[in-house]
This record gives sequence, C-alpha cells and structure tokens, in this order.
Amino acid sequence: MSGFRAIFIKEFLHIRRERSTIGFTLIVPAVMLTIFGYAIDVSIENIPTIVFNLDGHEESRRLVEAVENTNTFSVIRHAGDIREFRQALVSGQARTGILIPAGYSEKILRREQAQVQVLIDGSDSQVATTALNTVNLLAINLSLGHASALHAQFGADQARPPAGVADLPLDIRPRLLYNPDLDSSYFFVPGLIAIILQLVLVILTSLSIVRERELGTLEQIFVTPVSRSGFMLGKLLPYTILAFGTLLIVLFMMTALFGVRINGSLLLLILLAAVFILTALGLGLLVSTVARAQVQAIQFTFMIMMPSVLLSGFIFPRAEMPFIIYLISCVLPVTYFIEILRGIVLRGADVHLLLPHFFGLLICLVVVLGLSLTLFKKQID
Repeated sequence: MSGFRAIFIKEFLHIRRERSTIGFTLIVPAVMLTIFGYAIDVSIENIPTIVFNLDGHEESRRLVEAVENTNTFSVIRHAGDIREFRQALVSGQARTGILIPAGYSEKILRREQAQVQVLIDGSDSQVATTALNTVNLLAINLSLGHASALHAQFGADQARPPAGVADLPLDIRPRLLYNPDLDSSYFFVPGLIAIILQLVLVILTSLSIVRERELGTLEQIFVTPVSRSGFMLGKLLPYTILAFGTLLIVLFMMTALFGVRINGSLLLLILLAAVFILTALGLGLLVSTVARAQVQAIQFTFMIMMPSVLLSGFIFPRAEMPFIIYLISCVLPVTYFIEILRGIVLRGADVHLLLPHFFGLLICLVVVLGLSLTLFKKQID
C-alpha cells in the first residue's frame, strides 16, 4: 500500500487528460440507452402491404379496410398490375401482398366461398409469423361476421357444397415466400455478414494508422513526397483486396454451413459489396483521424458498431422505430448493405430493384471519404 496513493492520483490525472475516456464512460452509455430504449420494439405493427384488387367492388374494399384495421398491416399502395405487385415484394418495399381476385364480391353476395391470396415475405421470421397469425385470425373473424349477417338478414346459412358441409364464406390462403420454413438463419446470416465485415474492416484500418502514429512512422511518411490522397489510397487498396477474400469466404460458409443459397446474381452482390467495403474502410480512416491511441480507436469503433447492430434492421424491424431514430438508421452504411444482401440472397432481386439502397450506400461512401480527407488534411497541417 506504500505506493497506492501515488498511483491513485496519477491515474486520476491521466483520466482527466483523456477527455475521450470521460465522455466514453459517462456520456455515451446515457445517450445509447436513450436511443436504443426508444428504438428497440419487439411488437410488430404496420407491416408494409401492397394490394392488387382485381374486383374493385364494395365487398373487396371492406376487406382491405378490415386488413388495415388490424393495425398489423399498413397498405402502402394499390398495384396497377401483377408486375408492380411482384416487384414490390421482391424489392422488399412491401412485406405482405394481398391479391383479391375478380368476382370476389359476387361470390360473397351469392353465398359462395370467396378466396383471397396473401403472400408473406418469410425472410424475416418475426414479421412473417405475426403476419401469418393475424391473417388466419382475420379470416375466421370475417367469415363469422359474413355468416352472422347473412343469417340475420335472410335467415339463411352459407351455401353448401355437394359434400353437405358448409364452407367458410372467406378462404384466405396465406403463402410464405423466400423462406417457407421460417428458418431464422435465412434472416440473420446475411445480416451477420454485413455486421462482421464492417467490424473487421473498421478495426483494421483505424488501428493501422493509429499504430503508425504511436510508433512515429506516420511523421516520417509525411515528409516524403506522397500526397494525402495517395497515402489514403495506398492504405485502402491492400485492405480492399483482403476484404474481398473475406467476403468470398463468409459467402461460401453461408451456403455450405447454413444452407442459405444465393437466389440472385453473385456478380451483382460482389459489385455492390465493393461499395460497402470501401465505405467501411473509409469509416476506419475517419476513426483514425480522431483517435490518437489504439484504445481510443477501439472506443470509437464500439460507438459505431452498437448503432449498426441495433438500428440497421439486423435484429429489429426499422419500420417500428420512431421517426427520428429511423432517420439516424439511414446514416448507417450497413443499413443499406443488409437490405442489398437480403434482397439478392433471399429474394433474388435485380439491380433496378436495389437502386435506392445502392444510392444510399453511395452517398455514405462519398460523405465518409470526404470527411476523412478533410480531417486528415487538417491533422497534417
């Protein structure tokens, strides 16, 4: 205990000089608790739904109103043709599609059984299970309502088929797309690839530059006739090549170990992954411009990864988040890459259906590299 007082005072003086450590310890947990506490919501509501109504009469409009009144579904638009209906499901804009056939209202009025097709995106097992349970319950409630109204008005029951057993007035037939067995690995594994890639690449790049600063080799590079852009490009390219090897390995493991096959174009996936890889490496450069030591670099990486895991849609649906936090999730590059991965791997989406996510990722790349160049220039000066 002889040297305890001296070490105790020394450590407090060191903490006082390290303002980032104080902020990381006291402020960051409070901010993250506030954001994540509002963002994380396991209840599933307002599932984006597209309706293709080939009937167009009053009974079919009542069905659509009943679907919306469940609060589980939110009709985002009505499709004009079957192509628009399918593209909304493949692109991920709609998680549920309701197809009402022609003659639906006539069958209801003639006391015949009317059928409705409900297509559910099964790539997210949580959303799909909620949608499936709600659809089945809605079919029973609407059928009982139709039968009761018919009996009260005409004193008649539902028409009976030759077998003599009355059918339900409404036969809603749900069908699970892309993941009919509701295997959770189909949902989590593609997203996990994006999270792992970002974590590895950000740490690699940030620690590489910070380590050179600690060793003093960074100042030696600055006095050589190497431009700032040349220095950053030389830092990025080796890790870019290494990242492509990592990408191919994890994609192979995804198909071999977890049985998640790639339904879309592998070449398209690799090309779009290149944009994400450069963005993740740019994030590492951005961290390195702020951090002065490897411990600080790890702290800043943690501050990036926590929102990336919880706000990107990797675990919790973004549609359930408050609007302000939803906007924060739009700033995260991994948000767009997760949608790209799930779109190509699970739904077989092509390039024009993924353009919104591609442009979002491209904007993140430009902003991240621009900030890295700007801040790095100030440090050199």
